[in-house]
Amino acid sequence: MSPSPPAKGPGLAQGPDKPRLTEEEKKSNHIASEQKRRQAIRQGFDQLASIVPGMEGQGRSEAVVLEATVKYIREQYAEQLRLGQIAAAKGINPTSVPGLPETYRDTIGSQTSKDAALAAMQANQSNDASSAHENGNGL
Repeated sequence: MSPSPPAKGPGLAQGPDKPRLTEEEKKSNHIASEQKRRQAIRQGFDQLASIVPGMEGQGRSEAVVLEATVKYIREQYAEQLRLGQIAAAKGINPTSVPGLPETYRDTIGSQTSKDAALAAMQANQSNDASSAHENGNGL
């Protein structure tokens, strides 16, 4: 039976010429990793603050940046739906617009399906209410 290879993992020696990390080195590595993670988060929030309108001069409170970003995305989504409805009312298929990114096509297609299902459900409810009224079961 052959001997099993030496165990490898965090804190274990990786061979005869690679010594284990001291506690101070581990702590130092952990601190550096945490600082790098925090810096990446700060850069992400700074990028969001630079993209979202109205964030100029607001400081860099992460809660404020997130709140403004959510509000902005919701406004953009509502505007996208509004424009899609205008296009549909004019007989234009919103997904056939040249240069429209594929992600927008998916969103519009999904919303169009939801709108169609909602319209069908409302029509059925309206028909049910009319039928009930005609049969004397109405309010």
